[in-house]
Amino acid sequence: MKRGNTELLADVVRQFLRQERLEAPLNEYRLVDAWKDVVGPAVARYTLNLFIRNQTLCVQLASSVLRQELMMYRKQLVKSLNDRVGAQVIVDIEFR
Repeated sequence: MKRGNTELLADVVRQFLRQERLEAPLNEYRLVDAWKDVVGPAVARYTLNLFIRNQTLCVQLASSVLRQELMMYRKQLVKSLNDRVGAQVIVDIEFR
């Protein structure tokens, strides 16, 4: 049996996701899911709601003090979250 045109399964799945325009929503889901791992359980406990709109992660927090502190680390959080997903999904974070 001759194996002529072989491809890695990961490449085939990635190509399928791009073709069906499912790659961006999947990366957005992964980024929102990675929030608790990147910021840790203490911050995640005060997070009420997360969603992405126009490449901006909108984070609703229960603590105004925590919101002010996270504003100072906004650029680092954007980089860490995008690195975690492996793609540039967001360019900014908005804390509410």
